[in-house]
Amino acid sequence: MTRSVRSVAETRTANSPQSAPVVDTQEQIRRRAYELFEQRGCQEGFADQDWFQAEAEILNVKKFKAAA
Repeated sequence: MTRSVRSVAETRTANSPQSAPVVDTQEQIRRRAYELFEQRGCQEGFADQDWFQAEAEILNVKKFKAAA
């Protein structure tokens, strides 16, 4: 049985000591995007906008903390 390219990459990433912060950041973005969705009253059609706004917010906070 051969493994797909994706599963190999996922295994490599999952076993990497640097993967935890990336996963944590993605999880934070996902949660914030969902909060934005809920704040809009669960109105469909803004997933990309919510994701990009959440990503900008989370990454800006991380940059600010890194600079401090």
